[in-house]
Amino acid sequence: MPIRVRLNVMLAERNVKSKDLAEHIGITEANLSLLKQGKVKGIRFDTLEKICEYLDCQPGDILRFEPD
Repeated sequence: MPIRVRLNVMLAERNVKSKDLAEHIGITEANLSLLKQGKVKGIRFDTLEKICEYLDCQPGDILRFEPD
């Protein structure tokens, strides 16, 4: 899939724990883990908005298009 999720990179750059982010955006740590691994079919815009707000970043910092 050419869309890559770079959430792990952003968490590391911001020194944020997955547990704290999951709690803030209102999803389980298991679902956040699936998102970080790119094993989801989609993401709701409100969830993406909360992630960007918490990490002080843009959607493009988290999601990248990388053609095969």
